[in-house]
Parts: sequence; C-alpha cells; structure tokens
Amino acid sequence: MSTYHAPLTDIRFALHDVLQVESLFSTLGFDDANRETVDAVLDECTRLCEGVLAPLNRIGDVQGVRFDKATGAVTTPDGFKAAYDQFVEGGWTGISAPTEFGGMNMPHAIGICLEEMIDAANLAWSNFPLLSHGAVNALHHHGEAWQKEVFLKPLIAGTWTGTMCLTEPQCGTDLGLLKTRAEPAGDETYAITGTKIFITAGEHDLTDNIVHLVLARLPDAPEGSRGISLFVVPKIRVARDGTVGERNAVRCGAVEHKMGIHGSATCVMNFDGAQGYLVGQPHKGLMAMFTMMNTARLGVGVQGLGLATRAYENALRYARERLQSRALSGPKLPSKPADPILVQPDVRRMLLTCKALTEGGRLLAYHAGSLVDSAAHAGDAPARQEADDLLGFLTPIVKGCLTEWGNECTSHALQCFGGHGYIAEHGMEQLARDARITTLYEGTTGIQALDLMGRKTLQLKGAGLRVFLGMIEGFCTEHATDAALAEFIGPLREKAGEWQALTRAIVERASADPEEIGAAAHDYLFFSGYVALAYWWARSVAVADASSRSETFKAGKRETARFYFSRILPRTLTHAAVIASGPAPLLSITDEALDS
Repeated sequence: MSTYHAPLTDIRFALHDVLQVESLFSTLGFDDANRETVDAVLDECTRLCEGVLAPLNRIGDVQGVRFDKATGAVTTPDGFKAAYDQFVEGGWTGISAPTEFGGMNMPHAIGICLEEMIDAANLAWSNFPLLSHGAVNALHHHGEAWQKEVFLKPLIAGTWTGTMCLTEPQCGTDLGLLKTRAEPAGDETYAITGTKIFITAGEHDLTDNIVHLVLARLPDAPEGSRGISLFVVPKIRVARDGTVGERNAVRCGAVEHKMGIHGSATCVMNFDGAQGYLVGQPHKGLMAMFTMMNTARLGVGVQGLGLATRAYENALRYARERLQSRALSGPKLPSKPADPILVQPDVRRMLLTCKALTEGGRLLAYHAGSLVDSAAHAGDAPARQEADDLLGFLTPIVKGCLTEWGNECTSHALQCFGGHGYIAEHGMEQLARDARITTLYEGTTGIQALDLMGRKTLQLKGAGLRVFLGMIEGFCTEHATDAALAEFIGPLREKAGEWQALTRAIVERASADPEEIGAAAHDYLFFSGYVALAYWWARSVAVADASSRSETFKAGKRETARFYFSRILPRTLTHAAVIASGPAPLLSITDEALDS
C-alpha cells in the first residue's frame, strides 16, 4: 500500500525561503499569518493528512460510493464521514474564507499548501470540500447580501457543501448549448428544470444540505453563452431569512462508474422545478461561474502536484529497497546479493524527472496562490491589476501542466516498481488512475491551452506574459555577475527571449490564419510551463545557496536544477518545432482519409 508523508521541508523552503510569504502577507494586511502561525497550521494539517485521510485512500478506492436508485441517496466509503466531521471540527473548511462569515481569513497561498497535502493524502475524499471553496468565492463576489448571510456561513463552517452544475449531456465545454430552464415563480424564486452531469459531490451523506450553483436559461434569454444565468439551488429549501424547509425538487439520478477516484461521488443531477434564487445579474451567469471555475482550476492543478509528490515518495523508497542486478560500473553494495535499483541510470532518470517537476511545480502553484492574495489585497490598483494579469496567465499553465506532469510522474513512479507497480496492493496503479482525471475535469488540457493562447495571449495582448518576462529579466539582471549561477542564468535568459519571439510569431501568423491558434495552443502551453519552471529552478538554487540550510539540501537543489536544465528544458525545442510547422499537418488530411 502506498503511504504519504508530507514534504514539509520543501513546502517550507518554497513558502519562507523562496516566496518570502511572511513579508508578503504583512504587506497585504494578513497580520496573523506570521511564520510561527503558518508552520503550526502546516504541522496540524500534516497530522490530519497522514493520520486520518491517507489511511482511507485505499478503502475509498476499493469500496467506492454506494448509490440507492430507489431514493437517490449516495453513501460515501467507510470512514469518509468521520474524517469529514473531524475536518469540520478543526475549522479547515474556512481556513481562507472571510472572517465576517466565520472563516479564518488565512491567505490563499496557505490554502494551496494545505490542498496539496490533502489531495496527496486522499484525492477522492478531497473532492467533497473542494467545490465548497469555489461556491464561497462565487457567492461572495456575486451574491446579494442576504445570499451571503444565508449560504456563506454554513458553507464556510462546513455544515453544508457546494457544487458547480455546468455540464449537460449535450454540452460540455460549449455552454452555449445549455438547455436547463429557469422559470420565474413570482415570489423572487425560480423553478429550475434540467439535467446536469459529472457533478462532483452532487449527493452524499457528509452533510444534510448541499448548495448547488446551477447555470440555466431564463425565458427571455438570448441564444448562446450570453444568455446564461446563475442560480443557487439548495438540496433542502432555504428561505431568504435562513429558515430551512422541505426537500427541494433536485435528486441524484445516477453515479458514474469511473477508472479512478472511486471514493468521490460523480453524479447525474436532475432538477424538476427545483426552487432556486438568481445570483448576480440575469444573463450574466457565466462571468459569475468563472469566479468559481478559476478557483477550481487552480485547485485541480494542485491535485496533480499532490499525486505526483506521493508517487515520487513511494517510488524513491522502493528504489532504495529493491535489490536487483548490479550497477554497470561495478557493485555498489558488495555485501548484498544485488544493488538497489536506485543505482540504475534509467531509474534515476524517472525519479529525477518526478523530483524536478514536483518541486518546481510546487513553486509555480504556490506563487499562483500568492497572486490570488495580491490581486485582492495589494495596496494600490496598478499592483492589484498586475497580480490579476499574471494570475490569469498562469492559471491555465498551473491547471494544464501540473495535471499532465502529475500524469507523467505517477506513470514514472509506477514504472519504477516494475511488475509490482501493476499490482493493486502497492497502491501505485491507483495513483496513476486517479491522476488521469485531473487532466480532464474543470477543463481539459486542450481547453487550458486554448485559454492561454486565445484569451490570455491574443485577446488580452499577453499582459500576464509581460509581467512574467519582467520577473525573469529582473532575476537574470540581479544575478548577471554571479559565477555560481552562470550555468542557469544564460539559458534562462535565452529561453525567455525565445518565449517572447515565439509568442509574437504565433500572433502574427494567427492574424492571417485563425487556425494557427488551435494548432499552436497545446505546444505553447507546455513551452510556457517549461520556461516558467526553469525560472523557479534557477531561483531555487540562488535562494538555497544564500540560505543556512544543509549542504545536502543545497546540493539537492543545484543538482536537480542541472538535471532540469539539461534533460527537461530541452523539451521546449520540440514544442517550438511543432509550432513552427503550422496547422497544415493537422488539417491537410481529409476527414475521409482518416479512415483509410
């Protein structure tokens, strides 16, 4: 069975040494988020993850959720409810939520760290509270005062959970095809009718009430995505004064049978004239839902990071223990019948790939979390706008790259186990199965690529990219004469120049042929992700060298950075070459010829 031990040393290095969050939090007005408090929160979350959630991971996979077709009830795996009750009792549901509604108002950057540990400990369980955070954000930004008072407090307290109801059988990404209807009932409520699919935590036994945020069309709605409104539809009816009434006309019609995250309830939800309230302005629901969706996308990116970290931890342990064959240069452990597989270059290649992508990815994700805080709380409007521009640019990179790297790393880790990786008892195949979904929900990798290329780069004229390139240039200039960093500064500056030139070339070609956008998007996403990680690895080495940490720790950072720059960063060459080939290799073949 796979185990989980939170990588607190690297988490603290990322937060305190590299991102220097204590100073940032003080500047942003989070006076209580000092280093001592942050470390105490991390320690307590570690105990919860290692002692309560991680032991339930295998149980959830084996048992899955149970669905009663007659009643529509969903029962979670053994131990899930008790763990959730403990989670609520500890106040974890409101860790980053506003204090006026019962939250602790800790920075979002700390919430990201906690999410990583919880996801790594038990991804399926983590999905139940995941979308409550998104529901809180959507209602906090777009809800009426009474909706905030009535719905936010129990969501933040964890006594209710939230969902996001977008997808329907005939529409996934293209929400313009949405059919769910909202009919005014004449009493400031609406009757919601329609079917939603793939609804995470749509029904369960962890709480009495579930708050569904539902996209639907009003009778006078225009066609397409411009005619979508957002409604809050609780499982148990709730009056405007907060009084809880009878069961609403919303019911789980089925649960999906999935290749992974078996302990997470993925539901078909049927709304049959269910009572709901309009959130925000009519026909402006998509904008409100994106507030929730962007929160969820960062969260899912962190899921990929968490799974990759757990997979690496277990593969490294196994590689040290598994005796098999001898090193090519001669025995390393002559007293043993064989050497551990850790001496084999190809095993080290897989392990170092995992280490480089997870530790670099951790900084990418945590930095994005800190931008959420800066975008909301920075002292002046230009600073808030700059943070928001960069956050918008990084969100599809975090979601797209970290989940795909999570998929890659869990595959490498399973491979390190050889045939044993294929055996369920070792737990590695579960991590690989669970990781696969992260590249799909909350927008597939292709959707993230199109968002980065089409919206964040072309429509918004690369505002976020300019901020990131400025960060790279500032770092390279600061360390231009540092001989100890020369092996990283030169290649990083060169790649930043290539990134800028590549972006300009795509934009120019897209003005003549719009197909360039879709043809380049996937490779542009990963080109961007690899250059972003190169920056964080170079910065990690600089910070580690200047720190008081052990020589072993410093050497680990430097050698992993060297591996990254020599073995992973060159992937950008392939991505650039593919982009240069244009859309013709994709579009020149006829649809009929695909069958031949």
